[in-house]
Amino acid sequence: MLINASFNRLINTNREIKLSKNRGFSNTSAQRYSLALYELSSEANSLKNVELHSFAMINLIGSSKDFSNLIKDPTENQEKLILVINMISEKFQIDDLLKNFMVFLIKKRRFFYLEKILKRFIDICSEKRGEIKAEIKSAKELSNEEIKKITEDLAQNFSSKMKLNYKHDKSLIGGLIVKIGSTMVDTSIKNKLQQIENRMIEA
Repeated sequence: MLINASFNRLINTNREIKLSKNRGFSNTSAQRYSLALYELSSEANSLKNVELHSFAMINLIGSSKDFSNLIKDPTENQEKLILVINMISEKFQIDDLLKNFMVFLIKKRRFFYLEKILKRFIDICSEKRGEIKAEIKSAKELSNEEIKKITEDLAQNFSSKMKLNYKHDKSLIGGLIVKIGSTMVDTSIKNKLQQIENRMIEA
């Protein structure tokens, strides 16, 4: 009954989305689906599992070209998609709630936007925990200990929980690029060289 009631909320949301279908599937539309998934997971006390398995599905989309193409193929029939989702869910023991949600997206012809919806869902989970999202790129590959230390320092400086997304960027000559929310802190040598070059051109 709980799942059916929550799916009904999704159906109502879907009706609202159809009013603006000419504008495509906007961030607002993804937000509505993602928020409905959050509410459903929270009510079922399975938020942690659904978030973890959402990460797994996003990683699968990124690592499997076949699965990614399957999702994005508008000619694929619903029965095949549902069969694939059931097989994946069984193999990787995906939470039933998330599996049912994905089947729901297939039936509502919104499965194409699965990755976008799940990423927004993960962001909502982080926001509800009061976390600040931080992104870091470094020229030198950082160890787990260094990443942990940076996360702790940022959390202390901002007096908030910190969710860190780290990436080793070989294109940087040196230093770090740190983005906290909408604030960018760039200490990379490459960026400084580019700024000097720009000033020379403008002179």
